Amino acid sequence: MTPTTVPATAPRRRRRTLAPYAFLTPFLIPFFLFTLVPVGYAFWQSLHRTERTGGTFGRTESVFAGLSQYAQVVQEPYFTESVLRVLAFALVQIPVMLTLALVLALLLDSAVARAKRFFRLVYFVPYGIPGVVAALMWAFLYDPRLSPVVDMLRSVGAEVDLLGPDAILWSIGNVVTWTYTGYNMLILYAALQAVPTDISEAARMDGAGGWTIATRIKIPVIRPALTLTAVFSIIGTFQLFTEPQVFRAISTSVTSTYTPNLAAYSLASGDSYSEAAALSVILAVVTFTLSFAFLRFTSRRQG
Repeated sequence: MTPTTVPATAPRRRRRTLAPYAFLTPFLIPFFLFTLVPVGYAFWQSLHRTERTGGTFGRTESVFAGLSQYAQVVQEPYFTESVLRVLAFALVQIPVMLTLALVLALLLDSAVARAKRFFRLVYFVPYGIPGVVAALMWAFLYDPRLSPVVDMLRSVGAEVDLLGPDAILWSIGNVVTWTYTGYNMLILYAALQAVPTDISEAARMDGAGGWTIATRIKIPVIRPALTLTAVFSIIGTFQLFTEPQVFRAISTSVTSTYTPNLAAYSLASGDSYSEAAALSVILAVVTFTLSFAFLRFTSRRQG
């Protein structure tokens, strides 16, 4: 009687089960160390406050404060103003930017487009410029004392203060749009490359024009990519910091609490770490909520 042999499929199944985690390890370790740990520490810090014991020269200690830091931040006037300002910014800037990115991607994907590699590089170059450098460059173009653009507008009788309180938000929006349109265009263009050419050719043989092919075939197919770029844009908008921080140095219209991210930075710079942590957590929750609501809304529309 021959002994029973253990099938070799069990170790193979175990290796197949562990293989995805092995590939994900190079991502999971930095994600845990540099994202989850700082977020967890910020949440812990938002629940505590620093108190001094023993008078002016006494020692400081961290005490549990519960949600009092959150209540204090929410009651501040700058909180509502900065959040509403960023929401208004998002409602205008994101649709404009994604529309431009979609148009550029469709133009590059059209059959009559020439020098596609060159224009892909040209459109993407603004994203490769560091944010501080881009903001400084546009600040020069906005400054009424230095800008050739403002001088040209004045020569035709148009008095425009691009750094004034009524225009500064949209001046910042122009910088953000200029920077990130090419980045989003590249994502949409990559999605368009996955659209089977047979479908477009069949529609063209049936008499469909370029506009019909773009609106009835290409755009519906790349709708997931559009959703992805919109979510990225929502997250990026609530992290708006670099451009307002640079413009703050040249315009009195940008205050230290102009955006929620800038307000958190200003609080931390003033040693109000607990309030800054509470504001950061609130901002993260608001960003997640809006992104999730947008995903649910788009999924229902697609369903």
